[in-house]
Amino acid sequence: MPRRQLGRHLRELRQQARFTVRAAARALEWSEPKIWRIETGQTSLRSHDVHTMCTIYGAPAELTEALMALAKETKSKGWWHAYGDVIPEYFDVYVGLEEAAASLSVYESDVVHGLLQTEDYARQIIRTHFHDIGDEELDRRVQLRIERQTLVTRVTAPPMLRVVLSEATLRRPIGGHRCMAAQLAHLVYVSELPNLDLRVAPFAAGPHAGIMTGPFIILRFPPSGDGTEAEPPTVYADGFTGGLYLDKPPEVQRYDAAFQEIWQASLDEQASRRLLAEVAGSYEQQG
Repeated sequence: MPRRQLGRHLRELRQQARFTVRAAARALEWSEPKIWRIETGQTSLRSHDVHTMCTIYGAPAELTEALMALAKETKSKGWWHAYGDVIPEYFDVYVGLEEAAASLSVYESDVVHGLLQTEDYARQIIRTHFHDIGDEELDRRVQLRIERQTLVTRVTAPPMLRVVLSEATLRRPIGGHRCMAAQLAHLVYVSELPNLDLRVAPFAAGPHAGIMTGPFIILRFPPSGDGTEAEPPTVYADGFTGGLYLDKPPEVQRYDAAFQEIWQASLDEQASRRLLAEVAGSYEQQG
């Protein structure tokens, strides 16, 4: 989060100074990709470098000092950095945002969301995505996913989650009948959490916005001390070769509208829980 905030401030300063990325890179004797990584919050930054950038951009002294202090915060590492060997760079950014979020609105069309997966289910999903990895790396990736789930049940300010799963997620037998029975039973259990509203978009609902959008997550962040938005809402969509981050207001508004449409097409909490239990029972009978 500090990296992202710092990057946004530096981008605004560059634009106010009427520097293109190329011109800024030339003045700083850096590469253009380095400027891009800084402005998108993908790298930490030394306070000395921030001072140099602020000087070139003509930033006032008070703002320069504040951004230099923020740069020191970008060096701090979250718990997930211990798994740096198995986290792609693009997803490292997401995990940091997820950890800082006050709320998440999630739509999943094909698989259970990572924060709600059982260990066996997660193992099957990860093995499918990374079919050539060894057992040790597989265990590390599964462990990372399970560690992320403590976010949902943490004592201090757990985020509010609104999650919609397509009925296809329930019907696709990943890992076999026993694995699916346990996974759906787990969903029934966690759906009782006070900060989780879990719903199913049934086949009977017909077409809805999720058919066009595919899976996505809208993250919103805690307000600053004066009640203003400290960090803009962000849409994240996970792709086969990388992640997509969107935070421009028109983009977020479109995904907000899409999520609302999907939400309206879904069963309510009680009906969703009954369907989850019913499908879990059918898997148990088949297993």
